[in-house]
Amino acid sequence: MTTETMTIREMCDTYEVTPRTLRFYEAKELLAPIRQGQKRLFTKRDRARLKLILRGKRFGFSLEQIRQLLDLYDAGDQQRSQLQRTQELAAERLNDMERQREELDEAIEDLRNQMDWFARMLAERDAAAQAAE
Repeated sequence: MTTETMTIREMCDTYEVTPRTLRFYEAKELLAPIRQGQKRLFTKRDRARLKLILRGKRFGFSLEQIRQLLDLYDAGDQQRSQLQRTQELAAERLNDMERQREELDEAIEDLRNQMDWFARMLAERDAAAQAAE
């Protein structure tokens, strides 16, 4: 997109979000569109911030963590602080996700074993019922 600003509808269409989502992020001061009466115009900065917000949400970062990372962009150190903190949070989140995956893999295996047991029990009962006929 080469335009300087985008309307709320263009933002919604481009980033597959709802107007309510954009207003929510604006209320949380994560986005700061230009206001022209009732109209909101989103700048390139808003678009970049929205991309980071959506990526952060996809990775499971909280809105507060995302806010902190966005605020570090303006720290004046060529984004070093932002990159370092993002790396730290990403490492923590990756560890959490891997632990959750291990727990989920265990639960899946347990459920498969239980389903196998159910199948064996049903087969035994069916065999016993047929033998009794």
